[in-house]
Amino acid sequence: MKVYLSDQIKNISLLGSSGSGKTTLAEAMLYEGGVISRRGDVKNKNTVSDYNRVEHEYGYSVFSSVLYTEWLGKKLNIIDCPGADDFINGAITSLGITDTSLMVLNATQGVEVGTQNLFRYTEKYKKPVIFVVNQLDHEKANYESTVESIHESFGNKAVIVQYPVNIGAEFNAVVDVLKMKMYKWKPEGGAPDVLEIPESESAKAAELHNSLVEASAENDEGLMELFFDKGSLDEDEMRQGMRKGMIARNLFPIFCVSAEKDMGVRRLMEFLGNIVPFVSEMPKPVTKDGVEVAVDAKGPVSLYVFKASIEPHIGEVSYFKVMSGTVKEGDDLYNINTGAKERMSQLYCVAGNSREKVSELQAGDIGATVKLKETKTNDTLNAKGCEYKFNPIQYPEPKYRVAVKPVNEADDEKLGEIFVRIHEEDPTIIVEYSKELKQIIVSGQGEFHLNTMKWRIENIDKVPINYMNPKIPYRETITKQARADYRHKKQSGGAGQFGEVHIIIEPYYEGMPAPTVYKFNGQEFKMSVRGTDEVNLSWGGKLVFCNCIVGGAIDARFLPAILKGIMEKMEEGPLTGSYARDIRVCVYDGKMHPVDSNEISFKLAGRNAFRTAFKEAGPKILEPVYDVEVRVPADRMGDVMSDLQGRRAVIEGMSSEKGFEVIKAKAPLKEMNKYSTSLSSISGGRASYSMKYSNYEKVPPEVQEQLLAAYESEDSDE
Repeated sequence: MKVYLSDQIKNISLLGSSGSGKTTLAEAMLYEGGVISRRGDVKNKNTVSDYNRVEHEYGYSVFSSVLYTEWLGKKLNIIDCPGADDFINGAITSLGITDTSLMVLNATQGVEVGTQNLFRYTEKYKKPVIFVVNQLDHEKANYESTVESIHESFGNKAVIVQYPVNIGAEFNAVVDVLKMKMYKWKPEGGAPDVLEIPESESAKAAELHNSLVEASAENDEGLMELFFDKGSLDEDEMRQGMRKGMIARNLFPIFCVSAEKDMGVRRLMEFLGNIVPFVSEMPKPVTKDGVEVAVDAKGPVSLYVFKASIEPHIGEVSYFKVMSGTVKEGDDLYNINTGAKERMSQLYCVAGNSREKVSELQAGDIGATVKLKETKTNDTLNAKGCEYKFNPIQYPEPKYRVAVKPVNEADDEKLGEIFVRIHEEDPTIIVEYSKELKQIIVSGQGEFHLNTMKWRIENIDKVPINYMNPKIPYRETITKQARADYRHKKQSGGAGQFGEVHIIIEPYYEGMPAPTVYKFNGQEFKMSVRGTDEVNLSWGGKLVFCNCIVGGAIDARFLPAILKGIMEKMEEGPLTGSYARDIRVCVYDGKMHPVDSNEISFKLAGRNAFRTAFKEAGPKILEPVYDVEVRVPADRMGDVMSDLQGRRAVIEGMSSEKGFEVIKAKAPLKEMNKYSTSLSSISGGRASYSMKYSNYEKVPPEVQEQLLAAYESEDSDE
């Protein structure tokens, strides 16, 4: 395969909701570019893009696929991204390293909630967008309605470049108002006949052509002057204006295809080759240190690794983008993240599961290599002396959690290794062992996401696992002051154990004044603070430990032991065994024995005094609360709000945004279990949501009673 220069490379994300036909379109583009000799079919499970076993099993894309095709002397790198919101990591990764997005729409559905979500990410990454209306050959296709939904959702910056002459089973022609020609296909698709626009379409085509000319001229002052002088622009001038408009996101072209029949695909690829911005025309990538990196084949070699996968018979494949310079087979590069030296023993251009060896890849290109030893996703590889380090891609917060346990305990270690690999392949799957909950917690983007993972583990790795509801990481705290003392005394021959501790505890908040005096049952306790330890708890909140001992009642050397005993009880709260937080403890008195007092005695005395005081201090259970944002069609908003309120959610605001209603709420994590499945059922799959941890709040009294009863029952069973 030839080596493509930086100014011959275009990098494209293929985006769209599930069922829009992205994989079929990718197949047609590779076929037309000569990369494959026959077109596969999703139903027959033989496409270049969806080649993993799990994708064959489920019938939809799970992983993003790195592809390429060649057209008009250009190399088009394409990343075909999954459409389901559960697998959003593929789209986000792709947008981070490509330069243009093809947003594929199903002509029977128009703009869907998935389209909206993906478009918001193109806004975040400031990428040009081309709308591709697909499946115009479907009997229920509605082009006018689809374009109307595009304009309603994304505004009038979306401009028609093509429209169909006929739709449905008879679809075989489009009018192109940039070329001002009609393209007509034979039943087998492929190369079209390029015809003059028929008289019946001339008025409509002329009107749309003028709209496209105006939209192109608006992006360049020189073109605008030309337009005013001549009243029109030629094709080259329009191309120039469209390219500038796309880069600035002031123009979103609309194209028409039937990917399944290979109609319109060649013309779309021609547009990609001629008009879509080159890598060098897009804003320069910026390193973690704020350095702009030019796309220069003669610059220092720097690669950004954006994806990894484990391939049968090969092992780990690392996918990268050449950010600068020219990488050659056999080059030694250095991982700026780890310092490890890596040899680029083989370089490949990738089309799904097929790879073609190349001798070198220039700046802006996308490729793959194998058997890197210490390089992972998001790492940067540089030539010696180059210090570039690129920011890791940021993914959305997890929305769905399960607890996982292998059916056979002997598989524990193997399962751990599998999870490491899975996170490497899909960074939106997060695995942690919770010491607090005593569970392996796996978090992802939705139920389908984690069910797909389970299928892979059980069918590919052959490790049967069970899913369980994860426990909730509750917290315990207090609401009022309380006093307690405890004497630990033990005598069993020889040296004994003796320690007595008197404490006062109270709720802690930032900025509270130092303790001075307390009253309990008419008795006054004056405090004289000798020293204060502030412990920032790893699970959130604080423990503030005040030494108020006077007269040497307890030797200073025993105070760390008292603090240790209190901390032990903070780690296993007195109510439900959950972590305790936000408490101030004043140790103000006690007793010790000249022979029998030791650290263990005071640790146990401090622990038990704290437990007694805690139960007298108006103890409360806190639960994690999340900020929830739901995007839902207007006709389903009432049902969604009712469901949220049934989950103890507090609605904080509502707004309208591009054809959807946006509900903002706070909801307890406990009530959001399996919410993704419920929301999909309520909205017919048309709504989406995001969740982000907000804070801890007190549970209602009835919920606290249930939790205490459940803990007591569990405790008695044990």
